[in-house]
Amino acid sequence: VQLQASGGGLVQVGGSLRLSCAASGSVAGINAMSWYRQAPGKQRELVAEITSGGNLNYADSVKGRFIISRDNAKNIVDLQMNSLKPEDTAVYYCNMDLYQRYRMRPDDYWGQGTQVTVSS
Repeated sequence: VQLQASGGGLVQVGGSLRLSCAASGSVAGINAMSWYRQAPGKQRELVAEITSGGNLNYADSVKGRFIISRDNAKNIVDLQMNSLKPEDTAVYYCNMDLYQRYRMRPDDYWGQGTQVTVSS
């Protein structure tokens, strides 16, 4: 199983970006899908999470600006980021808690990370 993230880039303050992450391989089912980020010199932090039941969880710093969504048929999780601020600059990682075929327990998978830079 592999997670491939895309959509990062350079954007001005107030702009928008959309990140996408797709799982490929022998995926049997996916529990929670999440986005994390890590800024230089800081710990990785949870940005947004969406459960298999559609429950949402956002970091306080992004509430009202970011929207997480998922496509269960395509094993994709997206993050729409609006009203971007310089403090949103970080490497963004997708994460999925998923079942591989023929495995009884889920495993934690990470994407490769995509850089988001917000210039002022």
